[in-house]
Amino acid sequence: MTNNDIFKKLRVAHKLRDTDIIAILDLVDFRIAKTELSAFFRKEDHPNYVECGDQILRNFLNGLIIHLRGPMPKKGEALKKDMSRKVKPNPYKNNINKHKNTKKSND
Repeated sequence: MTNNDIFKKLRVAHKLRDTDIIAILDLVDFRIAKTELSAFFRKEDHPNYVECGDQILRNFLNGLIIHLRGPMPKKGEALKKDMSRKVKPNPYKNNINKHKNTKKSND
């Protein structure tokens, strides 16, 4: 399977248009023209077919990760988010204590 095949399958699977792919590549500071991009999706026997290189596919995959997950947080921000996250109170905790107290008083 060639890089072009992988690129085509990802494009179809994620329902991406040329403008979407250009925007995804822009997330990783990789600029490409729409005409250059369309050459990757042509049939191999077409005169304007261009083989997709590793660098383009790699940048697209990295951009797709950012597009789907969001940007990676900086090292200091990840710790701050975990520390500021509040823990939800357990609604069953009070009920368990009540049951323990009633059992002791019945004995």
